[in-house]
Amino acid sequence: MKEILLCKYGEIVLKGSNRRYFEDTLCKTLRHRAKHYGNFEITRSQSTLIIEPKDEYADIDGMFESTQRVFGIVGISRCAVCEKSMEAIERTVKEYVPQFLLDKRTFKVVAKRSDKRFIPDSMGIAREVGGYVLSALPHMRVDVKNPDIVVQVEIREFAAYIHAGQFKGAGGMPVGTAGKGLLLLSGGIDSPVAGYMMAKRGVQLEAVHFESFPYTSEMAREKVLQLAREISRYAGTFTVHIVSLTHIQEELVKASEEDYFTLLLR
Repeated sequence: MKEILLCKYGEIVLKGSNRRYFEDTLCKTLRHRAKHYGNFEITRSQSTLIIEPKDEYADIDGMFESTQRVFGIVGISRCAVCEKSMEAIERTVKEYVPQFLLDKRTFKVVAKRSDKRFIPDSMGIAREVGGYVLSALPHMRVDVKNPDIVVQVEIREFAAYIHAGQFKGAGGMPVGTAGKGLLLLSGGIDSPVAGYMMAKRGVQLEAVHFESFPYTSEMAREKVLQLAREISRYAGTFTVHIVSLTHIQEELVKASEEDYFTLLLR
């Protein structure tokens, strides 16, 4: 069974004539991340990004986890691809969908047909797929108004796509679409949170950390670098510039009164 990822945009859909720039930046980010997980193809279709593994060695689980941390994507669905026939859809629903419904009690089915030649129509597909789910999971019941999960069937030009539920993405805007910014990374909690929030609005980060070795320890430096690694899981790779203030501090101690030292240092 072939599995792909369907990724929904966030604010990008509100962009006008420059929307393609935001989409291209997002695709570039995903292609860069995909290199770590194997051979994937990333394409666009109707405000959706499709991430498709191109061979059996591609790590779809690793790519899924990484994609959840990409700014610019609000929702991700794991999706099975099958032949455009009700027999293939029935087989795929019974094999693939139950794993997403084990802790759920109610569901509804939504069907969409890009290929209007496909029979039955959307209502007919939803009705039959609902029957497949109930036969595979008798404890489930249909709730069209407030279901625990939505099972979706999309009939597209070359295949049928089947998915259940949507996982939350990181939201925001693609990193790099709002220029560059410098993050003062101190080692406390405020600066990494600020860096995360900057990156979420599309800022490409660089960071600077001021140290006073040997008055500050190697452990303090490593803590800062570890914080940078955590931010980079969302913001992508960025440079951390470590600047030593030891000589300046020692000169200030010699040249200033103690009462003014902190003020001058800041």
